[in-house]
Amino acid sequence: MDAFALLNEPRRPWVDVDALKTRFLEISSAAHPDRFHGAPETERLAATARYSELNTAYGILREPRDRLLHLIELEAGGKPKDIQRIPPGTMDLFVEVGQGCREADEFLKAKSEATSPMLKLSRMREAMEWIDRFQLLQGRVNAQRDRLMETVRELNAAWDSAPPLGSPERSASLPLEALEQTYRSFSYVDRWTGQLQERLIQFAM
Repeated sequence: MDAFALLNEPRRPWVDVDALKTRFLEISSAAHPDRFHGAPETERLAATARYSELNTAYGILREPRDRLLHLIELEAGGKPKDIQRIPPGTMDLFVEVGQGCREADEFLKAKSEATSPMLKLSRMREAMEWIDRFQLLQGRVNAQRDRLMETVRELNAAWDSAPPLGSPERSASLPLEALEQTYRSFSYVDRWTGQLQERLIQFAM
C-alpha cells in the first residue's frame, strides 16, 4: 500500500496535517459504507475495504514516525536496520530519561507501600517535586521533537527535486540515511513521551 498515492499526497517526509485531514475527509466520504447501504453486497464490501484502506493510510501519514517509516519502506524497499542504535545527539537525553524513570519507579513503589498518614503526606509532597522534575524533562523531550519536525520539513527539498518514481536514479538521489536517522530519533522521542506521561499520571494518583 502506498498511503501517499491513496490520499493524493506528494511522497515527502513532511506533510501539512491540516490539509491532509481535509483531503482525507473529501476522499473517504465518497467511499463511506453508509453511502452503499442499499447497494449489492459486492459493492458494499468493496466500499468497506476502500474506506478501511483510506483510514489506515490517513493514520500512517498524520503521525511523523509512522509516515517516515512508511516512506523508508517505499523508497528503500524494506524496513530500516539497526533500529535500536541511539541516534546522534540524543545520548544525554536517553540517559537522563532512563535514569529518571528508574528512580521514579523506586519512589512510586515506596509511595504505594506507605501506610501511616504522616508518611503518605510526605510521599505526596515528594510526588509534587517529581512532577516538577518530569515536566521539565518532558519540556526537553518536546523541544527535541520540535527540532526533529524542522529537520523533517527541511528534508522535503530532496524529495521535491528527486527524479520521478520508477527512475533508477531516484534512490541514490535521496538522503535515505538521514531519513532513517530522523525516524530512529522520532521513535525514541515517542517512547520517552509515553514513559514520562505514564509516570506523571502515577505521581498525581
